Amino acid sequence: MDISLQQVGYLYGKDTPFEKRALQEVDVTIESGSYTAIIGHTGSGKSTLLMHLNGLLRPSEGVVKVGDLEIHRKTKAKALRSIRRRVGIVFQFPEHQLFEETVLKDIMFGPINFGVEEDVAEKRAYELISLLGLPKEVAHKSPFDLSGGQMRRVAIAGVLAFNPSILVLDEPTAGLDPRGRHEIMELFQVLHEKENLTTILVTHSMDDAAKYADQVVVMHDGTSVMHGTPEEVFSDEEKLQSYRLGLPKTVKFQQDIEKLIGRTLPGLALTEEQLAEMIVAAVEEDPSC
Repeated sequence: MDISLQQVGYLYGKDTPFEKRALQEVDVTIESGSYTAIIGHTGSGKSTLLMHLNGLLRPSEGVVKVGDLEIHRKTKAKALRSIRRRVGIVFQFPEHQLFEETVLKDIMFGPINFGVEEDVAEKRAYELISLLGLPKEVAHKSPFDLSGGQMRRVAIAGVLAFNPSILVLDEPTAGLDPRGRHEIMELFQVLHEKENLTTILVTHSMDDAAKYADQVVVMHDGTSVMHGTPEEVFSDEEKLQSYRLGLPKTVKFQQDIEKLIGRTLPGLALTEEQLAEMIVAAVEEDPSC
């Protein structure tokens, strides 16, 4: 289902001496089935925007639409329940949210809380344990006896357990080493495809935005300032610099290669594989380069 933010604004501490504007006139549409990255420097409004997507925050101005449901300033808490079944959020360090005595109970908690029958919730939990690459025997272990990477996968399973159609990822690779970051991002790509999700990635990583997303939203000073494909967004280096953002490593490397060979490669390389293919094609066309 589509998500749209229409003239959304938000004030922390509204009508108090500590009032601070975090969002203003945000207009963004995220199409159903897309993989959208939201990028921006620290303080740009990314995290505040994220919390509007399932009603953790309600806009001070404007409206957030999730399919046929709306969130506005006067939306009642009871009305947000339906939206929260549709939108699952994986926060930074999601393993900190684990609390049940077994992995199985932790994954089942969300669906049961939403009224799902216990046997149905248990079946879904086992499906997710397998899908997330965890051994079946972890189901009856304490989540706190698992490795850090396994704990994170259990926490992700808990978010997926009530079958959200929209998955929001808030800096999901925080605290992981390079191998762990790669594995978890590849996992989300698999989930995006297998679970037919609309995926929204909030990230500081230009590399992840370039590699995995098909749409990129740039936030700056509390508003959305760019929205397009990764090729469109990352081809405008000057504008990105004005928003205090850099380029993905592959794009920077492509620029270095182009200077070295004295010619422009066709298109913009967003992954190492794309760049390698472009270089091979250029050499085959003109061995002297």
